[in-house]
Amino acid sequence: MATIGWIGLGNMGLPMTKNLITAGHSVRGYDLSESARSAAEANGVTACTTIAEAVAGADAVFGMLPNGTISKEVFCGAGGVLEFAEPTALLIDSSTIDVASAREIHETAQQAGFAFVDAPVSGGISGAAAATLTFMLGGDPADTARAKELVEPMAGNIFDCGGPGNGQAAKIVNNMMLTVSLQGAAEGAVLADKLGLDAQTFWNVASVSSGDSWPLRTWYPVPGIVETAASNNGFEATFSAALAHKDAGLAQAAAADVGVTLPGAKAAFENLQKLMDDGYADMDCSLIIRNIDPQAPGVPQE
Repeated sequence: MATIGWIGLGNMGLPMTKNLITAGHSVRGYDLSESARSAAEANGVTACTTIAEAVAGADAVFGMLPNGTISKEVFCGAGGVLEFAEPTALLIDSSTIDVASAREIHETAQQAGFAFVDAPVSGGISGAAAATLTFMLGGDPADTARAKELVEPMAGNIFDCGGPGNGQAAKIVNNMMLTVSLQGAAEGAVLADKLGLDAQTFWNVASVSSGDSWPLRTWYPVPGIVETAASNNGFEATFSAALAHKDAGLAQAAAADVGVTLPGAKAAFENLQKLMDDGYADMDCSLIIRNIDPQAPGVPQE
């Protein structure tokens, strides 16, 4: 069993650290939020008030952070992980960040004598709670092999995606496809309704036909059809519009870097931007149906 330092105890970090503790690991966690530290402590995490305290003597250090700027600061900045972690510690960042930042952290960590793996996840809060997350690992093969053993208690699937930054690349492309599919599911739900189709009947057809998709089966934006959908709960966030917008933006930036045009992804990004502009950043991203039909069932009415 390992001693693990964990930075970032929010909606994802909280259940992920709980699963590590259930597996028998010891976890020392740090977060800027006192309430997040308290919630983690109730799950068995040793709450720390500094990064130095969280990582001292740890066999591995995880980050679960909002963006690339913060990840670079936490791992590479003054008072960060590289300054205080044991040289033998394996550093793992499960944040979703841009590929360039991930590769910059890899390089800085390597120069400082550390092993680093970028290991973003897919599956959201429910997957974190159920320990069924998909981990996408990027880094040196010896380091990703070590990381696989550590992430196993939190995972349903683990993939070695190749060299430094490739875990982030896989996550960004996957989530780009998710937002495009979600846009299609929302448009399909509205058109089916306007054409007079019963919502349940249409879903039954699409879910076993060529219109099937993960958002259709999991996040269908019509209440009462799919048990796991946020539409059943007034679009309370399972994966917020703000996070989906961030990931869609990372895909747009990555596409620009390699000279690729993504018209479907651009449309999904713009629709998520509209949700942000209209004040729904903290609502579920499946509320994208509001942009198509503001009167759709379950859509919050002002």
